[in-house]
Amino acid sequence: MRGLLFVLFLLVAGVAGLGYYRGWFGFTSTGADGKTNITLTVDQNKIKADEKKAEEKVHEFGRQKKE
Repeated sequence: MRGLLFVLFLLVAGVAGLGYYRGWFGFTSTGADGKTNITLTVDQNKIKADEKKAEEKVHEFGRQKKE
């Protein structure tokens, strides 16, 4: 059970790291009066564009293997 949780944690951390690197997620913070506000921004258009690129590459790879 521990192994499964560890693998799940690594998977979530990997997706979060990749998403931050690719620009899917952004974090901003502001502070005033001893309070800190953290904002998470998700760029859905960027995610969809990268998804289409990946899908095209998979199809291209499949066509190359058929030939």
